[in-house]
Amino acid sequence: MSSDQLFSDFFYSAPDGLKLHARIYGEANTGPWPVVCLPGLTRNARDFHELALHLSARSATPRKVIAFDYRGRGQSAYDPDISHYNVGVEAGDVLAGLAALNIEEAAFIGTSRGGLIIHVLGMMRPAVLKAIVFNDIGPVIEVAGLAHIQSYLERNPTPKTPAQATAAQRSVHVKDFSALAGPDWDRMVWALYRETDAGLVPDFDPKLIGTVASLDLTQPLPDLWPQFEALAAIPLLAIRGANSRLLSEETLEQMRKRHPGIETITVADQGHAPFLETGRLPSDIAAFLDRAERQDSSQ
Repeated sequence: MSSDQLFSDFFYSAPDGLKLHARIYGEANTGPWPVVCLPGLTRNARDFHELALHLSARSATPRKVIAFDYRGRGQSAYDPDISHYNVGVEAGDVLAGLAALNIEEAAFIGTSRGGLIIHVLGMMRPAVLKAIVFNDIGPVIEVAGLAHIQSYLERNPTPKTPAQATAAQRSVHVKDFSALAGPDWDRMVWALYRETDAGLVPDFDPKLIGTVASLDLTQPLPDLWPQFEALAAIPLLAIRGANSRLLSEETLEQMRKRHPGIETITVADQGHAPFLETGRLPSDIAAFLDRAERQDSSQ
């Protein structure tokens, strides 16, 4: 681990033998709950870099933070079988990584697909979940939001330089993310792409696009209310972008009714999904985790 990175790379084997990767921040931090960060569909561990630095080194309660690359993303190996790119397999991969790290329980932060994986973990191994942060995800996914994701993934811009990549991302997302400034877009590009001899390429298996393109959005999407309600005893913070097309205000209100202890934050001038390193979100997330752990220890 280099002093300027403040994280180490951890490689482990999935249950089917595929080589997977995670970043570990604050490896020496022990005592407080560790934090597991789970990214969105085509995203990777780099999405959580600034938040992980805050939680592991800058907050009042420094925690170990593990940010996962799912199979086919970031530094994890690509899967030759596209059918394995699903939340059930990915939940099993996360559990395998935690077992390799000897972590039996943790707080979880899930952005988009990461939140769906947390729903699955609640059915597979509920005892692993000590507290949950959902970033712009809930038990109901709006068709309009998925259609938007389908659209920009199908276009899949292929910029060759960081400047071109920033311009491409702004053109797609600026309407929903008017709160972002130049450095925010730069961080987004840094997390989305990797450099090759031929220029920048998206840092995920291109076959992932097919898993979204094949969805039939003319049919009702299944919801996860039973899985969500099974989380009712676990401290939960739900973050929603005010401009989100994936998580509706109506679903967030239903989440409040079905989880009596839920805390919520709506992020102004951001869409799907809010940048967790912006504004007060790092300190708000850290404070939520501290409250949840104090409450747990007093019981």
